[in-house]
Amino acid sequence: MRFNLKTLSMALAFSSMAILFGCKKQEAKDAKTEASAQQKAPTPVVEVQVIELGVVPIMQTFSGRVAAFETSEVRPQVGGIVDAVLFKEGSFVKKGQELYRINRDNYVSAANTSLASIATAEASLVSARASLAAQEATLAQAQSDLNRVQSLVGIDAVSKQMYDQYKTAVRTAQANVEAAKATVRQAEASISSAKAVHDASRLDIDRTIVRAPISGRVGISSVTSGALVSASQATPMVTISRTDVVYVDIQQSSSEMLRLRQQIESGKAGFGTTQVQIVLEDGEIYPLIGKLALSDAKVEKSTGTVTLRAVFENPNGVLIPGMYVNANLAQAVIGNAVLLPQTAVTLTPKGEAEVLVVNGEKKIEKRTIKTSGTFKGQWVVTEGLTNGDAVVVMGGAKVTAGQAVEVKLAGQTPGPAPENSNAQNQDAQNPNTQAQNPEAASQPAQNPSAPTEKVGQNSVMAPKSKEQEDEANAAQKEAESMADGSDSSDN
Repeated sequence: MRFNLKTLSMALAFSSMAILFGCKKQEAKDAKTEASAQQKAPTPVVEVQVIELGVVPIMQTFSGRVAAFETSEVRPQVGGIVDAVLFKEGSFVKKGQELYRINRDNYVSAANTSLASIATAEASLVSARASLAAQEATLAQAQSDLNRVQSLVGIDAVSKQMYDQYKTAVRTAQANVEAAKATVRQAEASISSAKAVHDASRLDIDRTIVRAPISGRVGISSVTSGALVSASQATPMVTISRTDVVYVDIQQSSSEMLRLRQQIESGKAGFGTTQVQIVLEDGEIYPLIGKLALSDAKVEKSTGTVTLRAVFENPNGVLIPGMYVNANLAQAVIGNAVLLPQTAVTLTPKGEAEVLVVNGEKKIEKRTIKTSGTFKGQWVVTEGLTNGDAVVVMGGAKVTAGQAVEVKLAGQTPGPAPENSNAQNQDAQNPNTQAQNPEAASQPAQNPSAPTEKVGQNSVMAPKSKEQEDEANAAQKEAESMADGSDSSDN
């Protein structure tokens, strides 16, 4: 019995040695296969953009509000009861169009009274002129009598006292003439005053019809028929806005404007354009381009901003006064700059911008750059790149600094590559492919040039190969024969 146990132990030892020998042999074979696969891995291909420095506009986005080109708050110039509203709210009205009709009875009565005053003043004028004529006749008679007496004074035919009386009569007649002339002028003034009152009454009658002072779109009326209004009241009856042309008031920080002026004065930037593009509240770009009209001469104390005003054509009425918009404005341009797509630029944890550049040895190197905003969805790079640099714009996620790569210009088709290696490399780097085909992802990659191997062959508990099975079977048979011999001797 002791002989059988000894024989079995020896058989198991031989089997374990055979299994371990087979595992080590397989591990060496797997390592050799993996090294061969790495040697056959293709060089990654990246798309690059060759840098050409030039002039790039500095696009800035500001918030703004739409304002009407002209606005008129309509108020009555006379008081009274509103008889009728003569327009439709929200419609377009023309300059001079009737909007309201105010009761005119009181103003017609005042006009008739002024007419009577004119007639009375004209009659007074006739009387004053007649009195003037009488006084002038009296003066002429007195002057004639004085002339006759004056010739008789020299020969003492008339006393000195009588001569003085004739002179007094002339002076009295002259004063009466002047008084009559004043009465005539007063009558004429009364006529003018009465006519002015009449004209004012006529004007008030005309003002009972409230007309549109400008052409534009009319808003909501604050009064209806039967309402009492007064001259120059604080509340407007209605507001009219001209919207075929509108203003867009843009708010820019005074510090930004100062910095921009300093860049232009120092030569780092040039003057931009006066064209303005706006983006509506729903994200849609307004199809018409506006023009910058003016810059306010003062800074708003509460916000620290300066108002820039642009003018836009608004033929379809899309822009409504008070609407919020975003305005894109190129106030300056930068020289020696270049545009890069957003895929080419990455930000470090420190906030620095970096790009990958392919050097002369076709190896990847990192380059720190400086940007100045964006233009048309691309970064404006102002420092860190020179003419001729090849910047990686696609494929940068699969390469690292110092790695050798093959390059192709952005937008061109890459050259042919080995089908098997490229397919395996793309599948390994594309998790979406494995997600869409879970069965293929769960299977090992097959190499036509290598022998087919079973899953888990590098594991200690993996199934044995044919050679290992043959050695194990031989050891088992030997152990069985030795055990049979031991049993027969015991018997």
